Amino acid sequence: MSRPNLQVALDHSDLASAIKDVVTVGDIVDIVEVGTILCLQAGAEAVRCIRALYPHKKVVADTKCADAGGTVAKNCRESGADWMTVICCATIPTMKAAAKEVEEVQVELYGDWTYEQAQNWLDAGITQAIYHQSRDALLAGETWGEKDLAKVKKLIEMGFRVSVTGGLDVETLKLFKNLDVYTFITGRGITASADPQKAAQDFQDEIKRIWG
Repeated sequence: MSRPNLQVALDHSDLASAIKDVVTVGDIVDIVEVGTILCLQAGAEAVRCIRALYPHKKVVADTKCADAGGTVAKNCRESGADWMTVICCATIPTMKAAAKEVEEVQVELYGDWTYEQAQNWLDAGITQAIYHQSRDALLAGETWGEKDLAKVKKLIEMGFRVSVTGGLDVETLKLFKNLDVYTFITGRGITASADPQKAAQDFQDEIKRIWG
């Protein structure tokens, strides 16, 4: 198994606070994500700023695009994003249109989706998927468990590079020790901590301890 990436999600409501946080951890993480809320609040300017700060990092625009995939993806690419996300209920034509404009498209798995749909994404050339514990589910008391791990394992076996996100902390990582996870994504697990730089390094140290 390869060592998973660490991705910081900038789930901020304004660009200034996102920049304040990312400059403390950007050199430690592997991937920087302009989160959905920040995309909505600051738009392309947020992507441009993050690209300018980290020209050699992968930058993700977490648009959760549901329609107009080609247009949204073109705008993301021109702003400096390498990857963008599409919501799993988007049509295959929307996903394909987006995939023509950016380096890679990631399918965000929310709500009800099937492995039949997942196979259709693979057949369309989409090979990245993001498995979530949603913010609202976590607030309702749900936690990571065997049902989640089984789904992640199945998606990996199908041929996806699977990222996982949602309420992750350093202690959570060991749950995935037998899985070839592509990326661990965390936002507040790093940016809302008392010492974001230490939190990011703790995540990386644990990833290296488990996956080598």
